[in-house]
Amino acid sequence: MDIRKAVITAAGPSQDRLPFQRFVDLDGVEKTALQIILEEVIAAGVEEVCIVVRRGSQQVYRDAAGDYARGLVFVEQPSPRGYGEALYRAAPFVEDQAFVHLVSDHLYVSRQSRRCAQQLIEAAKSEKCSVSAVQPTRESMLRYYGAIGGSPIAGRSGCYRIERLLEKPTPTCAEQHLIVPGLRSGHYLCLFGMHVLSPSVMDLLAQMVSEAPTTEGSEPIMLTPALEKLAQRERYLALELEGTRYNIGVKYGTLMAQLALALHGSDREDILARLVELLAAR
Repeated sequence: MDIRKAVITAAGPSQDRLPFQRFVDLDGVEKTALQIILEEVIAAGVEEVCIVVRRGSQQVYRDAAGDYARGLVFVEQPSPRGYGEALYRAAPFVEDQAFVHLVSDHLYVSRQSRRCAQQLIEAAKSEKCSVSAVQPTRESMLRYYGAIGGSPIAGRSGCYRIERLLEKPTPTCAEQHLIVPGLRSGHYLCLFGMHVLSPSVMDLLAQMVSEAPTTEGSEPIMLTPALEKLAQRERYLALELEGTRYNIGVKYGTLMAQLALALHGSDREDILARLVELLAAR
């Protein structure tokens, strides 16, 4: 499994502004969220990147990408038919190859020298199968994420065989269907916004797209049902990475992402001193 391509989805109605927000990265340099995400995959050895955007949004994304724009491929989603349909728009780019997929409204902070995307890609190459990154998440946050149910793999810390996948389950539903042995009470394995997927997922999405009604107001085509079918078709694992995802699309998400970058970066001591001053002023 040689992963040289990445697909970043940025076509959601709420994702228009998020990739353009500016952050101070680990190295103390101000960058857009999109630039930080692109650096994540490029550092993992990805050579080609496709970004799925809303109709007419290509130029603003080129501007947000800065110097990385020259090597990007853009695909437009003409109408908002859902996350899964947006990813399927990249099928001609993916062709018959495995690829890494990231969402545009998450930033990632690794707790080791390898970035999160590199950890995931190396695991997929080693296991020779699709692997989705997951993170133990409080049940109060289930409304923002897809979540998995599965069984731990013996001898592999933080690695699970995926058996169920549900999109934004209620706590009651998660308790009934998504219990994973070993997790703290009230926590579930939620998707990290980062996957290495075999090209089979595009076949599954193609079937879903062909069967879905095209009338206005019809249900969006989501990715999670396709991933659950993928788990039934072939070996498919979930992996807890040594890192944390920060959803910049939720309340205080931008603040938490910036704090995490600052506290893991070159300006850590200065930021800690400022936080102490801020707390002392209350």
